[in-house]
Amino acid sequence: MPVETTDTLIVGAGQAGIAMSAHLGENGVPHVILERGRIAERWRSQRWDSLVANGPAWHDRFPGLTFDDLAPDAFASKERVADYFAEYAEKVRAPVRCGVEVTRVVRNAGRPGFLAETTHGAIEASRIVVATGPFQKPVIPPIVPAHAPVTQMHSASYRNPDGLPEGGVLVVGAGSSGVQIADELLRADRRVFLSVGPHDRPPRSYRGRDFVWWLGVLGLWDAAAPPQGAEHVTISVSGAHGGHTIDFRDLAARGMTLVGRTEGYSDGVLSFAGDLGENIAVGDANYLSVLDAADAYVTRNGLDLPEEPHARRIGSDPDCIANPLLSVNLEDAGIGTILWATGFGRDDSWLHVDAFDTDGKPRHQRGVSTEPGVYFLGLPWQSRRGSSFIWGVWHDAKFIAEHIVTQRGYLAYSPADAQMPAGR
Repeated sequence: MPVETTDTLIVGAGQAGIAMSAHLGENGVPHVILERGRIAERWRSQRWDSLVANGPAWHDRFPGLTFDDLAPDAFASKERVADYFAEYAEKVRAPVRCGVEVTRVVRNAGRPGFLAETTHGAIEASRIVVATGPFQKPVIPPIVPAHAPVTQMHSASYRNPDGLPEGGVLVVGAGSSGVQIADELLRADRRVFLSVGPHDRPPRSYRGRDFVWWLGVLGLWDAAAPPQGAEHVTISVSGAHGGHTIDFRDLAARGMTLVGRTEGYSDGVLSFAGDLGENIAVGDANYLSVLDAADAYVTRNGLDLPEEPHARRIGSDPDCIANPLLSVNLEDAGIGTILWATGFGRDDSWLHVDAFDTDGKPRHQRGVSTEPGVYFLGLPWQSRRGSSFIWGVWHDAKFIAEHIVTQRGYLAYSPADAQMPAGR
């Protein structure tokens, strides 16, 4: 039985895969997209029920297609985001095949291209674009043993408060996911502890403009690398409930208990670092620095944007910050669940090519791998701060598509077909 062939095989039909297909299609590059679930499957089935996009509808989208049923400053639900990518795939006629998993990719021996083994047969491709995204393998730190008398789950498995056992909840991680889930649990009258590590805490909006707008005009989306020491700092921002600035003091005033980084466990007792006050203070400094940069931009450019002096008011520290708990007995505190909002790792075990360093991280330059013919798309900081965001992946896909077109041009060259330079 003959093996199917194509020029470029895209693995994954999320935002990265659909963006890649749009650019390849525009350039006439034959390609196929394989997706083991549905288009944008992780948005549909691997996130909590009430999740919304962290950017407003006017910003978190691709060119040429708006969220026509949403106000520009609204935040799309996860299902609406998934539907948007399906609509975009139809718009650009992306050749997506759903329900097909790629199980193994190897370079062809002694000839160009790659062989991809899938659940629906083999495909040979000249190029492979890995568009599986950065959120593949939930990471839970090895702090609390599995046999401990408490339910443990990752945020990827959380759906809603009713799906958790009775009792209080410790949420570990105060980035976008952790803080939004903790807030939802608090609104559901759960007793909530939130373990807060180092974080950035930008304003949701300021002087009538959303945070994403300020990142744009201040040139921060285009930062080529994170500041030294901030490579893994999480961002506490939310589009929930119409979008609002995260205020940890407000969460504490509403009954949430804030603690520092979760450090250890022994005999039913969790221990926390004494860094809560420092982490809150650093987050406050980040928040104020954005306001300073925004004010300076308004003054420098003579913009007529309303002042917001109240935005600089930071309340006094509640007791849980001033006198932080360093340990909690799970039984005494009534904590029945530890919810780990501690991020994700990659799973490239199916990709048997020379494109990874000794730590298993992709080796690449703006997504162009050290293994010729292999590309990565959707990585955090792939080319800039915005690379793993919806609009950012669009621009990275364009760069990769242009690289593919250039390589196809070289490979199509034949001396017999070459034109002599003028005057010869």
